[in-house]
Amino acid sequence: MVTTPKSGLLLAGACVAGIAAVGSVFELSSGTPQYGTLLTGIILALSIPLGIVCFLAAVRDANANS
Repeated sequence: MVTTPKSGLLLAGACVAGIAAVGSVFELSSGTPQYGTLLTGIILALSIPLGIVCFLAAVRDANANS
């Protein structure tokens, strides 16, 4: 599998989104999120699908360029 700059950036985006999702889960489970429950929930709700979309796009791009 060949890594292109585009697939590398998409994988980086998927990693950042995954870190944001895990951090949001930990913040919400602590009981008192630093940024509030609403904003942390929004971050969690957006980061999960964004991470999946970025990861799938990176895999498709790498497969198309191999």
